[in-house]
Amino acid sequence: MNSRFRLRIPTVLRYHFSSISTISSSIDDEALRIQALLKHHFHEASESIERRLEQCNPPLSHELALNVLRRHRSDWKSAYTFFRWISDSSGYDPETSIYNEIVDTLGRNRRFDELRQLLDEMPRRKKPMDEGTFAVVVSRLAAAHRVNEAIRFFDGVEELGLRRDLPAFQTLLLALCRSKHVERAELLFRVRKSEFVADIKTWNIVLNGWCVLRSLPDTKRFWRDILASGCKPDRYTYGIFINSLCKSGKAGRSLELLRAMWEQGFSPDAAICNTVIDGLCFKKRIPVALEVFREMGAKGCPPTNATYNLLIKHLCKIQRMEVVEELVREMEETGGACAPNALTYGFLLMAARSVEQVDGVLERVKESGCEVGGDFYNLVLRLFVGWGDEERVRRVWGEMERRGVGPDRRSYTIVVHGLCEMGRLVAALEYFAEMECKGLSAEPRTKMLVEEMRCKLSEGEMGSERRLRNGKGLVKQVKRAR
Repeated sequence: MNSRFRLRIPTVLRYHFSSISTISSSIDDEALRIQALLKHHFHEASESIERRLEQCNPPLSHELALNVLRRHRSDWKSAYTFFRWISDSSGYDPETSIYNEIVDTLGRNRRFDELRQLLDEMPRRKKPMDEGTFAVVVSRLAAAHRVNEAIRFFDGVEELGLRRDLPAFQTLLLALCRSKHVERAELLFRVRKSEFVADIKTWNIVLNGWCVLRSLPDTKRFWRDILASGCKPDRYTYGIFINSLCKSGKAGRSLELLRAMWEQGFSPDAAICNTVIDGLCFKKRIPVALEVFREMGAKGCPPTNATYNLLIKHLCKIQRMEVVEELVREMEETGGACAPNALTYGFLLMAARSVEQVDGVLERVKESGCEVGGDFYNLVLRLFVGWGDEERVRRVWGEMERRGVGPDRRSYTIVVHGLCEMGRLVAALEYFAEMECKGLSAEPRTKMLVEEMRCKLSEGEMGSERRLRNGKGLVKQVKRAR
């Protein structure tokens, strides 16, 4: 169903770098070969796939195992089958970082039974958990709203050979706040503050949590608590508070605070300036934002590509493409920290109004050598599907598979819904079937759409049968009349 696509330097250095390039290319080729095998046989039992992997006999290494697992972050079944084979049957002994990668994939896909099995297995295989393992587990538990389990996991880390110290506590608080469980994070912080000597970083984590939730009253309340605690705010504390002001629509107040920091010699970094610029643009004060942008270099705070991207995002929304083009060219000429990235080209895509403009952006990405991920390709898919360009949809789909950046659940959702709107019900159902076989759970709206498509196809077949029977009856009547 899917198509597939397959400097002048000194002599000594040329051999060295070409050797590295050859090794990297070889690993990618092997990873693509394994990816193709897993894709073509994903409907088979795990034992059958493991036998095929055994026959394939790839030259297993740490780099190859990581490469394959990262290509299947959205396809937990294939990733887990491959991991089980390399750990049980291949003779290869995976390192802790390999376990962390598959644990992250299982947690991302809410497969916590399999995740617990792996955590129980690691000590038996003498694979010590590290801080990365802990961070992945608490992050995925918090994202799945299993807050109590995340806290229990933290309380039991010493039994797993890890330190139950302030950095681990901060990791837990950060995971809870990122998953919007800020109230629980603050309660935990206050209850256990006597157990850990909280520094300004710990305070900042919770303060930022309230800021992300856009709760200005709670942010102000917690800001006052920081000042009352005697813990001196740092640049990040001020940055978080400015961010909260901007998100609450108080761009003018945030600009005043930024200028006060400059005047007092308390140099804000690019991230703080970016926050103010974004707030000003949101309030339609783009000329003022451009003034701040030009001031940054003079104040010893040079802009980064994030600064450019903020301006480009807002300018694209109002179709000021001549200014956008000027900024993008400036980024390309400056390079380094200002070089365009996937986000830059994503904004250009969102501003595209024709297939030719999208092709131009894709060509620009190719020429720049910029690495783009699944979100970028999903945006391209959405545009081509919306314009009914099936050929380009197939081309982009094949490119995603080749690069190992999908397709993920979002990709399938976009294509299934798009094909349905085009009237291509059978093709849409084929993509949905492939999605289910990969173990990707469909969104409720997609499931409802699929049921409607199946009903339409069923009614169409019944209608065809009735027309066929009526036609045969008419023929008999004509014959009798003769």
